[in-house]
Amino acid sequence: MSTLETTIRPKAQSGEWKAIVILILLVPVLWSPLILFRFVLFQPFNIPSSSMAPTLVVGDYVFAAKFAYGYGRYSIPFAPSFISGRFRAADPAYGDIVVFTTPKDTTVDYIKRVVGLPGDRIQMRQGQLVLNDIPVARVALKETFAGSACGGEVGAKVKRWRETLPNGVSYVTYDCIDGGFLDDTPVYTVPPGHFFALGDNRDNSTDSRMMSAMGFIPMDNLVGKVTRIFWSLDSEGELRAERLGKAG
Repeated sequence: MSTLETTIRPKAQSGEWKAIVILILLVPVLWSPLILFRFVLFQPFNIPSSSMAPTLVVGDYVFAAKFAYGYGRYSIPFAPSFISGRFRAADPAYGDIVVFTTPKDTTVDYIKRVVGLPGDRIQMRQGQLVLNDIPVARVALKETFAGSACGGEVGAKVKRWRETLPNGVSYVTYDCIDGGFLDDTPVYTVPPGHFFALGDNRDNSTDSRMMSAMGFIPMDNLVGKVTRIFWSLDSEGELRAERLGKAG
């Protein structure tokens, strides 16, 4: 053994022991009620864009239940990269609003609605969602002011639809423009172990319809299920009390 190796090796061992001691000391902190709630049970997220309007709007703060779909690499803080799969795994249901990362960028959290599960065939036809060759039921609602949700004038109105998935989950979508870029798509067949997600603001959402940007999302990339809006502030910083509660 060289003099250099003899000199370095004891230091490395000392460093390893220090890391172990620090981890042991951190155990009570990591399992404190606040940390347990924040990292293991529910995680807060804020809504930075209008892609899920009108269900979720800019300024909303939501809780995501991290236990809803099991725990994996992207739902556990500081999880090592070699972790794969999910502990106590459960798949999302149609209509669930989920937090996830994409394989293209695992550093960014997205919030969208699940509309397709493994084996499903998904298509958009003239702005209407088609699931397994059957158009999803929708009812036209009265137009409303879109604010900035459609990226146009503040006073502009937007078409709205109440969409109901086969399992009965119902929600409102925005239809900003007729004949939008993503109003007509090819048929997407969801592969095993993946799901297909859309934003409720159909003409202003980067989602699974854009294969080069997002595409199909692996189940293992799920972070949690959005359960409720716990805080909401408008552009002036004023509380929007009417928005507090369950996220549809």
